[in-house]
Amino acid sequence: MSFLEISGVRKDFGATTVLHGFDLTVEKGEFVTFLGPSGCGKTTMLRIVAGFESASTGTVRIDGQDVTHLPPNTRRIGMVFQAYALFPNMSVADNVAFGLKIAGVPKDERRARVADMLRLIGLPHVADRYPYQLSGGQQQRVALARAIAPRPRVLLLDEPLSALDAKIRVSLRTEIRALQRELGITTIFVTHDQEEALSMSDRIVVMSEGRIEQVGTPFDVYNHPRTRFVASFVGTLGLLQGEVAHGDRAIVNGQEISVAAPHAKAGDPISLALRPEALSLEPSRERSNELGGDIVDVAFLGSVVRIRARFGTDELLIDTFNDPSRPPPNVGERIAVHFAPGDLHCLDAGAGSRSGLGVPSATVVSLPVRA
Repeated sequence: MSFLEISGVRKDFGATTVLHGFDLTVEKGEFVTFLGPSGCGKTTMLRIVAGFESASTGTVRIDGQDVTHLPPNTRRIGMVFQAYALFPNMSVADNVAFGLKIAGVPKDERRARVADMLRLIGLPHVADRYPYQLSGGQQQRVALARAIAPRPRVLLLDEPLSALDAKIRVSLRTEIRALQRELGITTIFVTHDQEEALSMSDRIVVMSEGRIEQVGTPFDVYNHPRTRFVASFVGTLGLLQGEVAHGDRAIVNGQEISVAAPHAKAGDPISLALRPEALSLEPSRERSNELGGDIVDVAFLGSVVRIRARFGTDELLIDTFNDPSRPPPNVGERIAVHFAPGDLHCLDAGAGSRSGLGVPSATVVSLPVRA
């Protein structure tokens, strides 16, 4: 039996349905991320697990216990909010001790556990300070310590890093993941940031319009998207339009390439998707496909040089590692890109978002990965 079970959860707000039959099982100690754009239902689902919202239909079980209709304070849930919600009139130590005090933990035990929590988050020296005296990153650590001090069965994190600057965000996500692993707390993390989801999660639940699009490891979700929404939302995807030539061959911009079994007959239109890192400017035995195009933009990103090239009416992004001894190509230069047939995603241009990887647009679908 899984530790957290969400079965058939539906949520209606009046005539609007924001969750459609949500089903998910989470193992004990697992770190699962709900990933999706604003309005997809991820925070609503988190609040239903916490007990702050009631499900219209469906059940939520934690460690075999049906908690669907239990109030939040009886579920043994720890939650960290986007705005931290620290009590401004309480010291750091009192903030961390708040849940313990409500639970009736004896004073001496509270004091010892608060000290342990502050050591765990690396802030024993701020116990007597107030929230306004802390940086954003320190406030986030205190909010996390307050959530885990009562030893919850499940930890819920609702976009806890979104208010922080880029460097602190990267540092804190590493700390949160390390702490979660050390304590073995079953955790659900909500974010719209792909990089957070890919770098922190055991599994990712990609959501759109109140539905689960795909559940899988970061590797699977990125490399093997099952719907067009996942393919376009997670990472950066370049799209090419062409037609089936014969067998496993297709014609793109007047050039013939190998594809992996398009399941179509000669002359049928075909949409093909490629990740920037799958493309190379250098030929190799593995990258047997070649397409000629023209460079329209070159962006130097430090360790990576991102090239935008046009192939007829379509464009692709090519990521290459920075080589200090070799300057990047110039805008307007004619290039040939090389890629393996297995790196192509053959998309069904006529399919809906949940019935196939159909992407009707012939442009680069680029949702930037935030630092």
